[in-house]
Amino acid sequence: MRALAVVPVILFHAGFEPFSGGFVGVDVFFVISGYLITTILVEDINQNRFSLTNFYERRARRILPALFLVTMASYFTAWQFLNPFDLKELAQSMFASSMFTSNIYFYLKTGYFDTAAELKPLLHTWSLSVEEQFYVIFPIFLLAFWRFGKRRVSWLIFAFALASLLASEWSWRHDPAANFYLIHTRAWELFAGSLAAFLVLEKGVQNRDSLASLGLAMIVFSIFILDEDTPIPSAYGLMPVMGTVLFIIYGDKRTLASKLLSHKALVLLGLVSYSAYLWHQPIFALAKQYFLVELTTSFKIILILITIFLSIITWRFVEQPIRKLPRSDFNKKLIFCFSLLTLGAIGITGILGHFERGHPNRNPDLMRLAQNGGLSFECNGAIPMNPTCKTQDNPKIAVWGDSHAMHFARALDHAFPGHGVQQLTLSA
Repeated sequence: MRALAVVPVILFHAGFEPFSGGFVGVDVFFVISGYLITTILVEDINQNRFSLTNFYERRARRILPALFLVTMASYFTAWQFLNPFDLKELAQSMFASSMFTSNIYFYLKTGYFDTAAELKPLLHTWSLSVEEQFYVIFPIFLLAFWRFGKRRVSWLIFAFALASLLASEWSWRHDPAANFYLIHTRAWELFAGSLAAFLVLEKGVQNRDSLASLGLAMIVFSIFILDEDTPIPSAYGLMPVMGTVLFIIYGDKRTLASKLLSHKALVLLGLVSYSAYLWHQPIFALAKQYFLVELTTSFKIILILITIFLSIITWRFVEQPIRKLPRSDFNKKLIFCFSLLTLGAIGITGILGHFERGHPNRNPDLMRLAQNGGLSFECNGAIPMNPTCKTQDNPKIAVWGDSHAMHFARALDHAFPGHGVQQLTLSA
């Protein structure tokens, strides 16, 4: 199932048109996450071994090592050629990712399907932030309400899921970006996995070939039929979400659907799916930023193969060693210290990149001239001119043109100190 989730996402972001709805792989991931987390929590509660610190330790082992590697590798690569404005935005997204608020950051910055979205190396961390926010809230909720009985808790989760789905139906019509990124409209997908977990814990995974195959078909249908114009999450998202739920509940290993997904290649992709998801976006985004041309099909395939290779290496030498560390009080402290250090390193790097304005001094003067940004975005078409639109009272240099011209303004001021620059620009 993880392979079925990650492969369409990669192919969608690579730009393969048949996979126009590949983004629903994220919705499949959310259902799987809700299912797995609920299963772990309920089993721990039933066996009187539930501990928030143990739960967060397991999540830290699973998420942070690979995230740290990919994030820092992306920043190091971007440092080599990205312009200051884009490196500053990457730094900001790094800080947001270290606080698990990437979804909020990207909501405030842009829509997911904007032209520039495909050039953002850490755009995909929005979904990790949604999951982390769920991991913070859901265990506390479950522990607080478990005393009222499993059935009442499941009905309460169903009510929350329905409210979240209705919120997404309202939100995609009035605030599509918030609908896409924020947890309140995504929660129903995670809760769908939670409800599936309750059923499986009670009755086990059932052997219903027709329903498991229907679930698989619903997911595949969504991948090829939906497209960027489809509002997700919304009622349209019920197709991949309910398809995943059907497969989880009825996809016993003896069913045809389960046998199809048990192919060795899919199993391998499922094992490395987390690392593959982390690597694919920065690889494609930075390649597009570097070459500044439409990538050819053959080159896209090469990038996918690089993604898979790095994913296998990351899974083998980063994910597995950390996850297989023996569970002990010492190792628990070690994991938490490692988590604080890695998140701190990501966050501090992001803060420095922001306040240093993308470190423009790392670039040659000629490159800086074209990348340094204008005097003020507010000066575009500003009448009358305000003081921020010029660097001196009697400037000798005027910058006239659109937003492309605006990029020269501040660099010209640095290149010709004492002359003064007047910004006269109008976007588009």
